[in-house]
Amino acid sequence: MLNKNVVKEQQEQIRRQVREFADEDRATYYKLAEKQIKDPDTYATLNYIFIAGLHHFYLGKWQLGLMNISVFWGGVACFFLGFIEIAIALIIGIVVFEVYELLRSDIIVTNHNNEIGQALINQVVNNSNQSL
Repeated sequence: MLNKNVVKEQQEQIRRQVREFADEDRATYYKLAEKQIKDPDTYATLNYIFIAGLHHFYLGKWQLGLMNISVFWGGVACFFLGFIEIAIALIIGIVVFEVYELLRSDIIVTNHNNEIGQALINQVVNNSNQSL
């Protein structure tokens, strides 16, 4: 489970590291980050669509997205096949999971962006060291 304080501290640490870069390296970092950093509002909006999974695909978590969609549509199929109790359990389970993720969308996306940011820092540092 993600700890909000830890994730925010990691975010601040990444910002400090980027501020210490030379101007050229900082520009390279921001150019790369612009293409990869995700928006929490877009994630939350995709999460509002309870046909589950779209927000996982937005963050590149294909397996979780496919599992989410499969469980949801499995519940729908169970409903039409007459397995009402199973259908209700599956659909309620997905809705509870989605609401939980919706409420934590900011921290989930910030953590994702921190992972991207740290990888980009490492990439910029390696490229800078190789050019020396």
